[in-house]
Amino acid sequence: MKFYNVLIKYRLWIGLALIALGGYVNFASSFWPAFPLYLIGVILVAGHFFFGPLRLIQEYMESGDMDGAEKIINSIKFPNLLYKPIRSVFFTLKGNIAMMKQDFDGAEKMMKKGLDLGMPMKEAEGASLLQMGMLSMQKNDLKQAESYIRQALRKGLPDKENEAAAYLQMCSLMMNKREFRAAKDFFRKTKALKPTTPQIVDQIKQIEKYISRIPG
Repeated sequence: MKFYNVLIKYRLWIGLALIALGGYVNFASSFWPAFPLYLIGVILVAGHFFFGPLRLIQEYMESGDMDGAEKIINSIKFPNLLYKPIRSVFFTLKGNIAMMKQDFDGAEKMMKKGLDLGMPMKEAEGASLLQMGMLSMQKNDLKQAESYIRQALRKGLPDKENEAAAYLQMCSLMMNKREFRAAKDFFRKTKALKPTTPQIVDQIKQIEKYISRIPG
């Protein structure tokens, strides 16, 4: 795995070096001895632009090194050359990083690009729509937030924690609209999932203090 990551990191330069070596062998001997060098070199260079180094981001994301992840993202100079599903992931990751830096306008722009390209899995699309809903809430665009979160729930979410977060946000939106019966229903759905994320658990405790006292 480590060797593969090193290959991904340096495959452009390895590919160019092999093509150059192929050129030398071709000049010194003939085309056919140089052909394997040309072929492997072209595959490596094409792979760099077609697939990108996004696989390397996983290690940084898992360790919480967002600066390292952003450095890999910024190393992609021609994102439009990426294979379409990978390009979608690229823009989604850029949106996530922008969101963490509280650049909400930039995050929305990048994540919309990712959604427009189509996500490789429905659950990934649902997660992106949920994040778009969260962004809209940050910008106080509650109507758009509700639309995104409802779409996220319809598409499906990758796990119970994301689903609970979606239901909890819908509960808050319904309370804001004074649709208390719907708010209580979404709150029950949130609790039924038994989320463990500390932030969600804390929000449940806060809402639980007064939701039973509201009508509906």
